[in-house]
Amino acid sequence: QVQLVESGGGLVQAGDSLRLSCAASGPPFSNYHMGWFRQAPGKEREAVAAISWTGGSTWYADSVKGRFTISRGNARNTAYLQMNSLKPEDTAVYYCAADEDGLSEVVAGIAGSWGQGTQVTVSS
Repeated sequence: QVQLVESGGGLVQAGDSLRLSCAASGPPFSNYHMGWFRQAPGKEREAVAAISWTGGSTWYADSVKGRFTISRGNARNTAYLQMNSLKPEDTAVYYCAADEDGLSEVVAGIAGSWGQGTQVTVSS
């Protein structure tokens, strides 16, 4: 299984930007479809964005379309989530996930590998 470590979270103000990174190690990163999820206190975990192993296909939750961008650098074994125009409702722990089988598995939240998460807090 691939090992995943997120970084880049922090405390920002509404309207600010953050870029999250997910560093992968172990099996070849390019084999994996990647995704970002978040979980706010008292809420279910939700899928935010996903990207295919080639980077050619992406998916976004309606709540982040136009504000967040997922990307990957296979040479660096890293996936990214650029978050712009942040809102207080974006406050959550953000997790990255990886799966070899398909983008739909990632979006469905049944990915095989998960990171430990990074906290993003957006103040109003």
